[in-house]
Amino acid sequence: MDTIILPVALATTAACALLNLWLAIRVGQVRLSERILIGDGGNDRLIARMRAQANFVEYAPFVLILIALVELATGTAPWLWIVAGLFVLGRILHPIGMDRGWAPGRPIGTALTFLILIGLAGYAASIPFFSFGAVESVEVVSGS
Repeated sequence: MDTIILPVALATTAACALLNLWLAIRVGQVRLSERILIGDGGNDRLIARMRAQANFVEYAPFVLILIALVELATGTAPWLWIVAGLFVLGRILHPIGMDRGWAPGRPIGTALTFLILIGLAGYAASIPFFSFGAVESVEVVSGS
């Protein structure tokens, strides 16, 4: 098998796609049970689930882009797998907490997301400045 490019980014993006689908299904379940087809109908449970999904959509793209670019710039590393796993875990805990299924889930999920976003952004921003001339251009060649 050929070498997989950006395996951390690939696996994390796949997990996030499934997570977004799960969040959408949860919204749909409340819509069906409460017969609310448009808007939120003032239903607190639906509002919480809609916000949980919107919150995911607000943060996941930035984290996924940062994971991919850091992995592309520095290579695949065990710490990046751990960060990606913690991000996915945090994004699962957050909506559970929003549903009041496990109250600490929301603040833990939020904290993990913020710390990971800040950490990856800081690390990514530092790469071009601290590479000390080791930056090489990459030639992209299409495979046949």
